[in-house]
Amino acid sequence: MSQLGDLQARMAEITRRLNSDGAGKTTQVIQDALAAAGLTPPSMSAGTKQKLAPQNFVSDLLGKLGLGGAATTPQADTQAPDLNGGKFVAGSYANTAGSRRYKVYVPSGYDGEAMPLVVMLHGCTQDPDDFARGTQMNALAEEQGFLVVYPAQEASDNSSKCWNWFKAMDQQRDQGEPSLIAGITNEVIDQYGLDRKQVFVAGLSAGGAMAIIMGSTYPDLYQAVGVHSGLPYASASDLTSALSAMRGASGTSLSSSRRGGASAKLQAIPVIVFHGDRDATVSPSNGTGLIDDFVARFEQTAASEEKISTVVEEGKTETGHRYSRTSLHVDGRPVLAEHWLIHGAGHAWAGGSARGSYTDANGPDASREMLRFFSTQRADSESLQD
Repeated sequence: MSQLGDLQARMAEITRRLNSDGAGKTTQVIQDALAAAGLTPPSMSAGTKQKLAPQNFVSDLLGKLGLGGAATTPQADTQAPDLNGGKFVAGSYANTAGSRRYKVYVPSGYDGEAMPLVVMLHGCTQDPDDFARGTQMNALAEEQGFLVVYPAQEASDNSSKCWNWFKAMDQQRDQGEPSLIAGITNEVIDQYGLDRKQVFVAGLSAGGAMAIIMGSTYPDLYQAVGVHSGLPYASASDLTSALSAMRGASGTSLSSSRRGGASAKLQAIPVIVFHGDRDATVSPSNGTGLIDDFVARFEQTAASEEKISTVVEEGKTETGHRYSRTSLHVDGRPVLAEHWLIHGAGHAWAGGSARGSYTDANGPDASREMLRFFSTQRADSESLQD
């Protein structure tokens, strides 16, 4: 049996034990499985800042899959001024799927006009405050004039505060976590009178995987998606397939099945993707899979007679990493999709601040580039379906 096949068989056994014994009694099994497959703990790349408490690789892996880690006590809802000049306002939303807290950044220049909205979905172990510090999205909201909402995953719903991107119920419209995130989005839009033609969603890692789920299942609500170090829509359905998807082990075959299945039938919502080519947590092949899915969806629409042209640019920020940017175009339309492969970068938000976790200050500036891309995508622009 190959190393991968052996690992998958062991992970199936882990799934069975988790159901019967819990995560605590399966640690040694996981250690043996990873050792047998030659999967060693990933090293941090130069310039990557991770301010999380040290963890062993097994615990970290379980955490990323939502199966381990210590629960934290939710902070009380407060309304407090933000260092950027606006206000960071806490709220909560509930429906039949449960409830979630969130925080909204309202820039100091807001006076009731219909501003755009960016929905930011944090990664595992993070929270709205940490994610806001790391991505610096609040400072950009102050500079450019838009609101930002950060839904918060609860430790009671995932012990490591990961969005449950790998669960079938949480991959569907009007169910589970997508219904809660969409509910938060609509609540904030209505409360602040925001522009429904300019609503966007972005996320990191598990949050990136959930962002593409939101764009895929609510294309009438979000005009574009930003995915950083995330995974394609419905790329996993349980622990075993989640591990395979994260490692990129199933890459082409999974992507092909998605193109021929449900994903190809979904709307081709504009997407901008960032991924480090040394990401040892979520394989860079997932970034390519996101673009492959976009192309497959586009080809299934009425616009399929139009040909997508691809432009590849090589670049380097003044103090940052080198990168390869692939842009997808159709004549007469804005750029439909972008894929930024960042050379030498690991599992971290590019251009982020060391004040937050999972950030890499060495650029390019993912937050600013996402906003540039979003600014070209509006609900009153020509639809990809036309």
